[in-house]
Amino acid sequence: MRLSVNIDHFATLREARGASEPEPALFALLAEQAGAMGITTHLRTDRRHIKERDLEIIRKVIKTKLTLEMAATEEMKKVALKIKPDVVCLVPERPEELTTTGGLDVVANRKALAPYIKNLAKGKIRVSIFVDPELKQIQACRDLGAPQIEIHTGIYADLKPGKARDKALADVRKAAEFGDKLGIEVTAGHGLDYRNVGPIVAIPQITELSIGFFIVARTALVGITQAVREMVELLRK
Repeated sequence: MRLSVNIDHFATLREARGASEPEPALFALLAEQAGAMGITTHLRTDRRHIKERDLEIIRKVIKTKLTLEMAATEEMKKVALKIKPDVVCLVPERPEELTTTGGLDVVANRKALAPYIKNLAKGKIRVSIFVDPELKQIQACRDLGAPQIEIHTGIYADLKPGKARDKALADVRKAAEFGDKLGIEVTAGHGLDYRNVGPIVAIPQITELSIGFFIVARTALVGITQAVREMVELLRK
């Protein structure tokens, strides 16, 4: 299972002071050297952390895969077609949220998403869609021709051990199995840390995890290299 490190909150730290440090691209390079097989960033409409300037530098310097999370807007499509990330992951976006709080409603937005996905594909950009672990949403992704999905693991990750978390984990597992049967590459992410990642790693259909905030928080204590290496080891197990 691959680890893609989301570096957004290194940029959040920079923006908290309105300064030029820390440099997100440097953390991306260090994460790669520590074993990450991909870098993920979210360019938000309000540019609260990552900027186009960051994307341009990261695109030029990293050696692995760049995934750009973004809302399905015309503005973001222009950015994606200019920067040319390896993967665009379409996510819902609400101005008041601190972080993405759920998957994209593909069923409700099918009509708008169909030409949007085709335009990105024409630009030779692989499209992924961030979805809740609901079979109808995954089927809609398949119907639209999306080759990849990212299952939202936040519901599972936020729960304490018990029946509710067991059910949430079972939902993620069923969603991964369903997506795999449809021929979609299945990735996952949101809210994962050292304590709750193990059961997700045990789902064989999931090929990659996107993990950001916890690695950034751990980095404050032990440094980026050790924080990434620790997570990579958990994914290998």
